[in-house]
This record gives sequence, C-alpha cells and structure tokens, in this order.
Amino acid sequence: MTTRSFGQRIRRNEDPDLLRGTALFTDDVQLPGMLHAAFLRSDVAHGRLHDVNVAAARGAPGVVAVFTAEDLGALWRPGPLLVPPPPIAGMQFEPRCQVPLAKDKIRYAGEPIAMVIATDRYRAEDALALVEPDLEPLPAVVDLESAQHSHTALVHDDVPFNLHARVKQSKGNYRRVRDAAHLVVGRRFTYAHGAACALENRGVVAQWDARARHLTVWDTTQAPIPIRAGLAGMFDLAEQQVRVIAPCIGGGFGPKIMMFYPEEILVPWVAMRLGAPVKWIEDRHENFHATTQERGQIHWAEMAVAEDGRILGVKDTFLHDAGAYAPYGLTVPLNSQCTLLGCYDLEHYESEFLSLYTNLPIVTPYRGAGRQHGIFVMERLIDLAARELGQDPAAMRRRNLIPPDKFPYNHQIIYQDFEPLLYDSGNYEPCLDKALEAIGYADFRRRAQPRFRQADRWVGIGVVTYVEGTGIGPYEGAHVSVGAGGHIHMATGVGTQGQGHFTSFAQIVADELGVSPADVRVSTGDTNLFHWGAGTFASRGAVVAGNAVHRAAAAVRAKALLVAGDLLEADPEDLEVRAGGVQVKGAPDSHIPLGRIAQAANPLRGTAKYGSEPGLEAAAYYGPERGTTANGVHAMILEVDRLTYDVTIHRYVVVHDCGTVINPLILDGQIQGGVAQGIGNAFYEDLRFDPEGQLLNASFMDYLLPTAVETPAMEIHHLTTPATENPLGIKGAGEAGAIPVAALFAQAIEDAMADSGIEILSMPMSPDALFALRAAAQAAGAG
Repeated sequence: MTTRSFGQRIRRNEDPDLLRGTALFTDDVQLPGMLHAAFLRSDVAHGRLHDVNVAAARGAPGVVAVFTAEDLGALWRPGPLLVPPPPIAGMQFEPRCQVPLAKDKIRYAGEPIAMVIATDRYRAEDALALVEPDLEPLPAVVDLESAQHSHTALVHDDVPFNLHARVKQSKGNYRRVRDAAHLVVGRRFTYAHGAACALENRGVVAQWDARARHLTVWDTTQAPIPIRAGLAGMFDLAEQQVRVIAPCIGGGFGPKIMMFYPEEILVPWVAMRLGAPVKWIEDRHENFHATTQERGQIHWAEMAVAEDGRILGVKDTFLHDAGAYAPYGLTVPLNSQCTLLGCYDLEHYESEFLSLYTNLPIVTPYRGAGRQHGIFVMERLIDLAARELGQDPAAMRRRNLIPPDKFPYNHQIIYQDFEPLLYDSGNYEPCLDKALEAIGYADFRRRAQPRFRQADRWVGIGVVTYVEGTGIGPYEGAHVSVGAGGHIHMATGVGTQGQGHFTSFAQIVADELGVSPADVRVSTGDTNLFHWGAGTFASRGAVVAGNAVHRAAAAVRAKALLVAGDLLEADPEDLEVRAGGVQVKGAPDSHIPLGRIAQAANPLRGTAKYGSEPGLEAAAYYGPERGTTANGVHAMILEVDRLTYDVTIHRYVVVHDCGTVINPLILDGQIQGGVAQGIGNAFYEDLRFDPEGQLLNASFMDYLLPTAVETPAMEIHHLTTPATENPLGIKGAGEAGAIPVAALFAQAIEDAMADSGIEILSMPMSPDALFALRAAAQAAGAG
C-alpha cells in the first residue's frame, strides 16, 4: 500500500547535494574564456556627474573593456516599473526607476558609474582605481521628515518635495468614534533601514552563442521567467533565444526578486558585445550598498478605545523611505497600511502615507515586506492602551479578535493584489489560547515573575498576534511527466532559495501517482524546462505553484487510469493508482507500472487512442482570484541583563495557522528562519547613515546579525483553518516568522523593565539604544 506523504514530516530531497557540495550555485559556473566584471560605484550619495575619465583604466593590464553610460546607446534608459500600484482613488504617484549606469546625476552611494571587464576579477578591481569620475557633491536627502519639505534638495529634479506617492485609505468614520472614545492613545513610531544579508550575494553569468543566436544566463534571481522575458525584449530576441537559469540560491528573502538590477542587464549585454562569457559576483561590501534594502518608516498613530478595552478605531499617518528609485511601486508601504489591521475586528480606520525619495539605497520588499511595520504599530498601541486601562494585554487582544463567524472578513481597503483586503478564513482565539498555554502565561504572571522581581532580575513576557497576506497571483504553472522507464519529472517556473520546493512539490505529485517523494525529480528556475510564471515572493510558492502542481499531477493520474483501463480491459472507475502503477482495485496481480503505461500512451504506429496529446504528461496553471491570509501568535519570555542591556530569550513559542500543511518539518524550518531574521530586525540590525547618506557600518564587524547563540530553540504548534481560495486549502508561511518579532520584543522588554518607565517606540532596539532609553527615563524621573 502506498503511504500518503502530503502532511508528513519528510526530510528534504535537496539536502544531500547541498551538504556534499555538489549543488550548483551561480559562482560555481566556470566557462572557457570567461571574463570578469567589476563596477565602480559612487562614493557620494548625491552629486552632479560631469564626466567619467576611463582612459587609464582601459590601458591597465588584463583589461578587455571599460563601459560608461555614454557607451550604452539605446540600452541606457530607466528600467521598467516592475509592480504598478493598484488604482486607489485620489492617489498621487510619481515613479522613477534606476538606469544601468549613472549619467549626469548620482542618487545614492553605491550607484554604479562604470563597468570594467578583465581577464580576472583582481585585474578588474585594480582597474577601477584608475577610473576618474568628475563629481560635484550636492546636499543629500537623508532625513525623512525633512525630505518632504525640501524645495532645493531634490533626489529627482522633476519631483517636487521628493514625493514618490501619497495614498489615503479609510473605512467607517474614525473621527466620530474618536470623539466618543473613553481613551485615545497615540505615539510616534520609527522603524529603521535593514539589509537582507543572504548567505549568497547576488551574481550573474552570461554566455552568448553567436552561431545559434542564443543567450544563456545564470542568475541568483527569484524570478527567472520575467528576467528571460525582459532580456529578450531589451536585446530584440525571441524568448526562445534566451535561457535563464536560477540554480541553487543561497537565500533570497525578497531583494533577489528585484528584476533588472543594472548588473542583470549589463553582464548579458557585454557577453553579447564581446562574444565571450562574462561573470560578476557581488562581494559583501557591495551587497551593503548595491542590493536593495527595506524598512525606513515613521508613523504617527493613535487608537480610540472604549472603557472595556474594545478598539473603536485607529488612525495612522506615516512616511515611507523609498530610497533613490522605486521600481517596486508601493508594495512595501501598502503592506504596512493594510497589515496594520492585524487580527482585529476594526470597523473604523483612517490611514495615509507619503512615500518619499531619499539619497539612500533603493527600498524593495524584504521578508515581511512592510507587514512587520504595520503589526508593530498596532500591537504597540494595544499595549499602551491596555496599560492606560489597567488591563492585561493578552486579555485586550482576545476581546478584539475577529470572531470565526465573521469570515470572510472584508476590510474594505485595497490590497497590493488590486483586490479589497479580504481575510478568507481564520479562527484566531484558539491560536491565542494555545500560545498562552504553551508559554505558561498565567503561571508566569502569578508565580514566576514576582520571584524574578524580588531577585532584582529583569524578566518579562510578551504575546502578540499577526496576520500575513499570502498566495497572491497572477498565476504559476507546472509540468508533470512520466518517462518510458517510469521516471517522474516535475518542472515549474518558480525559483527556489531554500524553501524546500524539491520536497514539498514532490509530495504533491507522489500522492497523485502512488510513489514516494524520493521518486519524483523536481526542476525549478530554468526557463528551458518551464516557460511561464511570475516568481517566488509574497509567500506564494506553495499556494500558487503548489496548486498548479496538483492540477498537473491529477491530469497525469487521470490519463494513466484511462490508458491502463485499455490495457487491462477495465473501466477506469474500477482502477486505482498504487505503488508506482495502476491496478484493478483489490487485485494487486493486475498491477501495471507507470513506465509501461507511458510507453502505451506514446504509440509509434496505429491510431491515437487516448486523445491527440501523446505521452503520459500534462501541464497546468493555477491563478487565484485573490490571496489568502495566514495568522498566528508569538509568545516569548526574555531577560534583560542589568549591566550590559543585552537580552537572553528563555522561551519562544509560535502558534501558526497557514491552512493545510504539506510538510510540517519544512514549515518549522521556515518559521525558525523567519524568527531568526525577526530577532535581528528587532534587536541587532540597524544600518546607520550619516547626514551625507554615507553608510557607516557596511560590514559584519559593525552590522550585527544574530547567531545560533542568540537564536533560541522554538516550540512550534500548527493549527489548521483551510484556505477557502484554493483547492488544496494552503496558506503561505514564508514571512510569518519575521513579521511579529519586533512588537514581541518591545512588549517583553517593557514588561521586564516595568519599573524603569521606558516606552519602546523604535526598532531595532539594540543594547546601547536600550541603555540610552533607560538613562533618559531616569533623567526624567520615571525610573
């Protein structure tokens, strides 16, 4: 009997190659005659570029070519707006996208000015020192609050007040409920810039076959198919003449979805121009400047509350730092605006944001993609209101959760998928109950915490809720085939960078075809193997591609039953797929292997018996009408050291509901990785820029990441409320671990240091920042 694998904790198929070092990464690509690229990047954030002298660099040893913007011809033009915003009434929107190499003006430190091609990377780097840009520095636009009032310091000269966008959305009547409220709490909240810091930096290798007129590109991208389409259009090639391969990717987290970085255009262009393969691999220092970043928001938010703790309404006005260009439209601030509503039954909401251009690196989605900002503001307001009302913060959350009988719950504002923000399904209170039980909330409050305080130890507890919009369209597809030898292959267009797609997709196919997941070979991220798709982002791989895989595998199963029915002279209704073949139900002696069925489905003579499509294979697509919403609760007990102000996490509990789970083991890994990044965002990682837009801590000596020492063991529980928007009932989970961590840290630290009078309104809250906050509270006589 074939055991069902969907829902089982199956070890990952891809891990043996990764552990043995036999997996292919972009930097592993070595081609005969390969040249190497290096980029001269601006060391000022804002300036007029009058000239670039490359004469000395062109004569340097090993240098093959040097290119500036003047050499690019028609290729020099702004890149496309990758994600147009939804049509929101009254929206102002001024998109500006990056050019391949700077011309006339520099807009951020790290913007590429020139490209050197040499016989090896060392010679290319040496030649960069010989390039002489004539730069006139200009005042940098760095401070968000000043950026919106500037008449003269403009990132883009034709964009007044640096205003990228203004968007206002609302529902109900906040002003009315504010006037009737028992309590109104409001604060200013800030969230600083951060970097993704993937284990593998970006890289591109390109090879042009002039005789075949075919371009092959290896790229560390989350979206190989859109890259293929874009390059074909830029270079006047048919899409069949371009192959983009996203091999194993050492972490993506969002910035690697940012299609058409300058390097992704220029490396293939140079390979075609020079007739030689070209490689560029980003170094870590470049990564801090040249790879897109996220966060950078200031919120002025308030909450109107009834005397019993019911939330009557929320108002939020915020500034969003778009960086120097905005190729991703309004994805990040829209996520903040929409996700702020959280798990709560909120009838009245008023939100307006201004997205502003600054002379800082480009901002695009990074794990959480603005959702953590909204959750931070909402959860902090609840904590503040609970304190003012003298209520337990967990009890106040319970009082305001959306009840299960209100789903689907329409928030009546527009989400990034161009549809009204609708929560398709959920059951939030059991998640909260489970988290409180698992963390021992009542016992900690009643017994443990008084003992800690008596011992003069700062130990606190926090419990926060969150939602994650997942599984947005437009579509993904998959192709499943069975060969004459019985080998099963599945291909899809999504890229993969550690999510376990090679296993979870194999589990879906395996159950349909009656085999083990180990028997299914999975290919992702190669445009020659599957031609259409959008990419891996927004926690959509399992939801959208997974359902496409299921459709394709089900179609292969149906054809296998049809062909086997003919071979066995039986009605397909009387057959079953089992043990890698088809048999009459209850008659294992009649078993026919899938390989034999595949041969019969592809006859060399005679008439086509099984339709006009030969072979035992099928392609299918799935496009949801709207996304689906996951949710959860995180709880934590931590201790703040009274001397160093560092934190130690004693317990960490996650209760998560992402609908039907394909593989709990892989899901646990996703949650653990997200929490680790959330801990970094909350307490360690803070990019520091000076007033001139210079990044001051562009190395791991100064930009701190949590290690295994700072990342706690996690107790993870999964509850299941199936999605109603897709056949498999799946909800996404890729970003859930990271979203609520900052709010959780703030609540738990405040609880630990309740005698100090501090309020945590900014993230990240590092040990030195926490020390300064306590010192300020002491100076003010609060603690």
